Amino acid sequence: MQRLGIDLGERSYDILIGLGLRKRAGEFLKPVFEPSRVVVITHPSINDLYGEEVAESFIAQGWTTDIIEVPEGEFSKNLSQAEKLYDHLLELNCDRKSVLVALGGGVIGDLVGFVAATYQRGIPFIQVPTTLLSQVDSSVGGKTAVNHPKGKNMIGAFYQPRLVVADLETLRTLPQKEYRAGLAEVVKYGVIADARLFEFLETHYKEILNLDHKPLSHIVETSCAIKAGVVEKDERENHYRMILNFGHTFGHAIESLTEYARFVHGEAVAMGMARAAQLSHSVGKCSEEVPKRLEALLKNLGLPVDMPSLDSSAVMESLYHDKKTMDHKIRFILVTEIGSIEIVDQMPEEEILKVL
Repeated sequence: MQRLGIDLGERSYDILIGLGLRKRAGEFLKPVFEPSRVVVITHPSINDLYGEEVAESFIAQGWTTDIIEVPEGEFSKNLSQAEKLYDHLLELNCDRKSVLVALGGGVIGDLVGFVAATYQRGIPFIQVPTTLLSQVDSSVGGKTAVNHPKGKNMIGAFYQPRLVVADLETLRTLPQKEYRAGLAEVVKYGVIADARLFEFLETHYKEILNLDHKPLSHIVETSCAIKAGVVEKDERENHYRMILNFGHTFGHAIESLTEYARFVHGEAVAMGMARAAQLSHSVGKCSEEVPKRLEALLKNLGLPVDMPSLDSSAVMESLYHDKKTMDHKIRFILVTEIGSIEIVDQMPEEEILKVL
């Protein structure tokens, strides 16, 4: 097991990475917090696979434990579903010492984190991510949110978990589409901060697609370490943390305009990164080689790179709803070379339209 610490003062916590860790979640929580009750929140399919094992780890510590199921899919990440969870928690008489457990991918992590941040003005929660995307990205850093029809993650809070338990074994039951989508976020870390990680992906993509443990463990640990370092410098995304949104500006627009139904998040991010790299080259920030290498790697990982057919004016309108947009100025994260990026505070519409 690898243990990575994220240093945020009194909000610090550990990220645990290894095999079979889901069965020991209660053991790991005990030194951190003594709950009055534990509530595991998950999807039905994940509950069938891992719910009982995770719940038993808490019951073994002597804690009353319940499981609540949330419907699958991005459609569940909304205020209506959050309200249903509040109802469940009230029925269970959950108090401020109750602990919520987010067992699942990014949808579960974001939704449960948001509910934890807002129920009784904040109760503890831990992340037990079961997808690659959530293990390397969404479970770490304390971004919690639900979606609004006009934009992704528009309603939320910065609220850190008490612990992250990433069990690499759970990745073996992921649908291939979901696993490959998670690799998009790993590619992102290589682009924004670590040229060696990017090169490792270029060299070892076949073994990674086969879920070989050694390279898989390496990319998860490296990605988590990069994100932890970024969050430590800028927990609430005042500026620097925005680098983690490389590819997401276009990606979120794609998700919103296809009603969160046509692409999974990582696929949208892959298309967004390819477009952001093209934009970077178009405005003279990087050489032609950068978007070429990025698109080649994404294709080797089985990820899409071409934007779907969307109305350009609708895309522009969606970009103006992006959370990074300030004073009606579209802010973009551009790549200067693999491993290095630049935050541009105002990107002219005409430049964006060129690459759309």
